Amino acid sequence: MNLKTIFLSLLLMTMGFVAAHAQDETTPEPKRVKTGWTFGALPAISFNTDLGFQYGALVNFFYYGDGKTYPKYQHSLYGEVSRYTKGSGINSFFYDSEYLIPGIRLTTDFSYLTDKALDFYGFNGYDAVYNSSWSDDSDTANYISRMFYRHERKMLRFMTDFQGRFGQSKLRWVAGFGILKNTIAPVDIERLNKGKKEEDKLPDVPGLFDKYVDWGIIKADEKEGGWSNYLKLGLVYDTRDFEPNPMKGIWSEVVVFLSPGFFGNGDYGFSKISATHRQYFTLVKDKLSFVYRLNYQGTLGGNVPFYMQPYMINSFSNSSNTDGLGGSKTLRGIMRNRVVGDGFAYGNAEFRWKFFRTVLLKQNLYLGLNAFVDAGQVVQKSKFDLSNVPEAVRSNFFLNDEESLHTSYGAGLRVVMNENFILAIDYGLPASKRDGNGGLYIGLNYLF
Repeated sequence: MNLKTIFLSLLLMTMGFVAAHAQDETTPEPKRVKTGWTFGALPAISFNTDLGFQYGALVNFFYYGDGKTYPKYQHSLYGEVSRYTKGSGINSFFYDSEYLIPGIRLTTDFSYLTDKALDFYGFNGYDAVYNSSWSDDSDTANYISRMFYRHERKMLRFMTDFQGRFGQSKLRWVAGFGILKNTIAPVDIERLNKGKKEEDKLPDVPGLFDKYVDWGIIKADEKEGGWSNYLKLGLVYDTRDFEPNPMKGIWSEVVVFLSPGFFGNGDYGFSKISATHRQYFTLVKDKLSFVYRLNYQGTLGGNVPFYMQPYMINSFSNSSNTDGLGGSKTLRGIMRNRVVGDGFAYGNAEFRWKFFRTVLLKQNLYLGLNAFVDAGQVVQKSKFDLSNVPEAVRSNFFLNDEESLHTSYGAGLRVVMNENFILAIDYGLPASKRDGNGGLYIGLNYLF
């Protein structure tokens, strides 16, 4: 049993105790209006055989002023610092407010993300063969390395977005800018092997990333990363009744992402577009809702570096994770970055049930359950030359016209304090083993 499982078990037992205690003593108490500052915090604890022990914490501060806007906050400040003992880490600060600049919503993010083993499965979904036995050390006949489908990435990111309304309408404009620097390298096998027993050490062999570089699919001038500084422009139509977990309304947007070469991006200037529609339906007032999200993200033109193909574009994100498709923020239960191409489409459908409410220690709490289905597919394939791939091994890595819908399903739990601090636990399973074996995700907020 790994530490994440232990943490989840302890969390569930704690919530059971809180719920029982609250039912006995606090259920009759009405919901309190919050004023001033409140905060929620969560430890970041897990263990990975190759990355080591994860330790750290995240915290979210909310300011409600005199309480007249509650449950809507006036200012939100989010910070996360966590580390794996083998070098991976998250350093993130996020600020969001509609009150700092009157009439304008300001969001800003500054993050430094180091990933010693970022998922890399190639391009165009199922057209890129995933052979699980190559990274499974229990399969002695076919095993290559647990790091075969990984490479190292360091991302420095600063971005600021502004949103403003057109008069009194629900239509908003979006404008923003960002500075992105990706530094890419093969997995540092020597560092990950430090302190391991000989039988547990990773073999120092080429991974899929190394092979793509050798074959020229990933070009020499992009293999080490680079800058992707950008402008963002868009329109948003938003009728949600309450942003952190709407019970009704629509949230739709179209965003254009412009990263021209003269912004310091060199030969890798490009533009992309993202269109998203989200809708929320009340099935039982204040308790049960059905929600869905549909997204298309495609390349308009230019030369997109491989490390920017998975980058998710939107008008607003309070997550440090910008990778997809696959993983905690897009296709839950499917391996991160499994579905990568010039363009892709995906959707999420989810039932959300708030099954218990109380006030405990002067904090408004509720527990929620959710059941979901996620699906996505590459619809605009990346083009590359296979002439340098030996014929004898080509079918082991590449297929033609195999890409189809990637589907997953699962369920989750939410623990919510003062309507805004949302502890999220989801578990998803893929419909196909070509997308992995499932995933457990512990973090903050509803998916959308």
